[in-house]
Amino acid sequence: MTTSAVATEKQPLPLALLALTAGAFGIGVSEFVIMGLLLEVSADLVVSIPAAGMLISGYALGVVVGAPVMTALTAAWRRKQTLLVLMVIFTLGNLACALAPNYEVLMLARVITAFAHGTFFGVGSIVATGLVAPDRKASAIAVMFTGLTVANILGVPFGTWLGQACGWRATFWAVTAVGLIALAVIAAFVPRDKATPEKPDWRADLRALGRAPVLLGLLTTVLGFGGMFAVFTYIAPILTEITGFADSAVSPILLVFGGGLIVGNLLGGRLADRKLVLTVLGSLLILAAVLGLMTFAIHSKVLAVLFVGLMGIAAFATVPPLQMWVLSKAEGAGQSLASSFNIAAFNLGNAIGAWLGGAVIDQGPGLASIPWVAALVPLAALATALLSLHLERSARISQVKLQSACPCD
Repeated sequence: MTTSAVATEKQPLPLALLALTAGAFGIGVSEFVIMGLLLEVSADLVVSIPAAGMLISGYALGVVVGAPVMTALTAAWRRKQTLLVLMVIFTLGNLACALAPNYEVLMLARVITAFAHGTFFGVGSIVATGLVAPDRKASAIAVMFTGLTVANILGVPFGTWLGQACGWRATFWAVTAVGLIALAVIAAFVPRDKATPEKPDWRADLRALGRAPVLLGLLTTVLGFGGMFAVFTYIAPILTEITGFADSAVSPILLVFGGGLIVGNLLGGRLADRKLVLTVLGSLLILAAVLGLMTFAIHSKVLAVLFVGLMGIAAFATVPPLQMWVLSKAEGAGQSLASSFNIAAFNLGNAIGAWLGGAVIDQGPGLASIPWVAALVPLAALATALLSLHLERSARISQVKLQSACPCD
């Protein structure tokens, strides 16, 4: 995209970027609010709580499958057109959730809704970076992802309250309204692409996606986020059964986590604009350290609350740099596809992290050991990133040697 409504360091954020943030907010609420409504859904649709929980897994699977599929289908479209169509799918999907007569239809509606997720954030990331100066690209991505973090702090608790007070369908009606608002602001404020999209070359895109640096970047994302989700999935039983908090204390503590998400997201974007590689490596190392130390912190109420906030900061400080990391590896052909795949990688990390936490409880050392086991996952991500850098450095050295060995005219 050649859009260059460029903002300097001192200029306010473009309205188009805030419009993308509104879309991210709606998608974030839709993804996570079901976690607080499992009891209501299971009772109303007469299914077990584990079956209701599969609505979360179904959404994650929809993101993983939908990201490459929707990116492929919309590759020849202008990016604004793609964003608008994705918001229409998102809005209709949530409308179908609100009207679902049974569990099967609700599951299908959730999967359809999820199809918009990966490509929206993937294409949105590219659009966001085109709206600002080159030295603010990671910050632009961070601003868009702030919609996701605000969804966790405000949207999900409100949606949960609304669903519990007025029925779970009311929550999906509300999210449908958010989708309509996001659709309107994106239509109004996101500029049209100035350049006509080139005809997609899938061979070139797949070759770009299949390059070792891109694949290692995607693996870094999967591992980087998987560790946090291993803990976050089971944070309620950790706080109640290990730390000793009452059930009623969990929601206020999660607000601390949500505040940490916003701080970490914006901090990660700002640091990545300055030193991308150091931010990727440093954020992964800090996340591993926070998770490891959390093993001890969860035995103290004060420290547990502190480390829940630190976990939010450390986890989302990895998001903008990891997204920019993959975009930089896929520069040129395949960038949109790689960007969408990276969003799918975040969700795959969520699913793997949730599985890992459950395995530690059922087959491993138990609930209290989840944090230190989870800490090993971002360490694996750090090792993957270092391997990628080593391979790139070796390739550059080989290229220099090859060029120096060539006879000059």
